[in-house]
Amino acid sequence: MAQDVAFGKERLKRARYAVAAVFCVHGAVTGSFATRIPWIQEHAGVSAGQLGLALAFPAIGASLVMPLASAISHRFGARAALRGLLALWTLSLALPSLAPNVYALCAALFVYGATAGMSDVAMNALGVEVENRLDKSIMSSLHGMWSAGALIGSATGTLAAHLGGDARLHHLAAAIVLTVLGAVFCQGVLDLRSAPDEEPPPRFALPPRSALVIGLVGFCGVFAEGASLDWSAVYLKEQLGTSAGLAAASTTAFALTMAVTRLVGDKVVDRFGAVRTVRVGGLAATLGGALVVLAPHPAVALAGFGLIGLGVAAVVPLAFAAAGRSGPNPSQAIAGVATITYTSGLIAPSAIGGVADVTSLTVSFGLVTLLAFGLVLGAGVLRTGDRTAARSDAGAEARR
Repeated sequence: MAQDVAFGKERLKRARYAVAAVFCVHGAVTGSFATRIPWIQEHAGVSAGQLGLALAFPAIGASLVMPLASAISHRFGARAALRGLLALWTLSLALPSLAPNVYALCAALFVYGATAGMSDVAMNALGVEVENRLDKSIMSSLHGMWSAGALIGSATGTLAAHLGGDARLHHLAAAIVLTVLGAVFCQGVLDLRSAPDEEPPPRFALPPRSALVIGLVGFCGVFAEGASLDWSAVYLKEQLGTSAGLAAASTTAFALTMAVTRLVGDKVVDRFGAVRTVRVGGLAATLGGALVVLAPHPAVALAGFGLIGLGVAAVVPLAFAAAGRSGPNPSQAIAGVATITYTSGLIAPSAIGGVADVTSLTVSFGLVTLLAFGLVLGAGVLRTGDRTAARSDAGAEARR
């Protein structure tokens, strides 16, 4: 029996590492694409406005088809579904750079986003399952691995762009390498299958109400994250008159803060629970937003953006974890939360720009500060995914 238990723990450990590697591959695709957007824009001959329209299509594609991931996993099993969906996602990296015009680019980015969303749901559902079986938090570090993969992909893309490489060749090579790596890593994830008599989930269905409430917390976190990533450099340059180099460095620093915080965040979550972690993170992000709004000097604004990154880093992983425990169908609940967070990521950059056009960037980040405070107020809905609270409740019940 002891040997069986040890084997089970060892298999779970391997499954954890495998799904972490899958997250890294998923992030590397995003990083590889993002760094070559200027080349793609020039190759397709699109204006800035047309590019902005095209860049909305990944979120549109993801939001429309993410509910399908649950049905695919039910039919083929979690491992086979993830292997296939991840391969579609990595191979789709080659499509945008081939687009000769804005219409083809929109279509390519729709496919790119659709495959991204479905593989995202599948890998998060498996991550939640491993976390449940290990009975300790791993979702934060899994998303940290995604951020690490995005940094690796962006570093490789930056080098390719610096060398003047053709993005079509770069993305084709990256797609092949990442597809092979993804297939290898997927071999180690849990092979979960539905019971023969289990009713298949609907192909398209509204997420449960619990997922919608959890998604609103994710919305606040992703809005603050997207606004800071896309507008921190502009804010430092236009509002505080910094150099272009220092302004650009703020974006990199923010991304690094997010990645490092996620990689070490699981120990904090296991110690204090999901609710306390997000509530304190919300306070940190609110303080950071206030520093950005009131900053008299670039150093203060940089510290503010760092606090925002620190505060919101764990929100999305914990929202997915809570969604995965909120009902009988984890994939469907995760798809609902993912749809809301993808929507937040879609509208955040344009909303910040729209408010800034009417008022100023300072007012825009006042809005970010208010949404960050929303994390403090709404953290309680994540109690569904809070094993620390559950263990405390169970211990109290046992003592009665």
